[in-house]
Amino acid sequence: MQSRLQALGRLKTGTMNATEARYEADVLKPMLHAGQILWYRFEGIKLRLADNTFLTVDFPVMGADGQLRMIDVKGGLAVISDDARVKMKVAADQYPFAFSMVYPRKKKLGGGWEVIEL
Repeated sequence: MQSRLQALGRLKTGTMNATEARYEADVLKPMLHAGQILWYRFEGIKLRLADNTFLTVDFPVMGADGQLRMIDVKGGLAVISDDARVKMKVAADQYPFAFSMVYPRKKKLGGGWEVIEL
């Protein structure tokens, strides 16, 4: 019973939540099979932002052009915390990668995924 009440942020390290798994199935796997991306790995890169401050992005993704994009999957625009936004912006200033936050678009708005480029 306790595990059903567990917050998404408290899943065991290396375990995808439902939204992350859906993003992988809907977006990343089809892009990999189509040759649009060469590689991705769930929680595959941990970036140091400052002393005792790190960012582990959900999906580092290498595009077919060789560019690395750090993608953080969120449950919705309203649930993107200030901490997450700040960490992503700081990381975007410090590292030579592209950074994005994605969240599912409501079905009544056509479904799919919204992307916030940083």
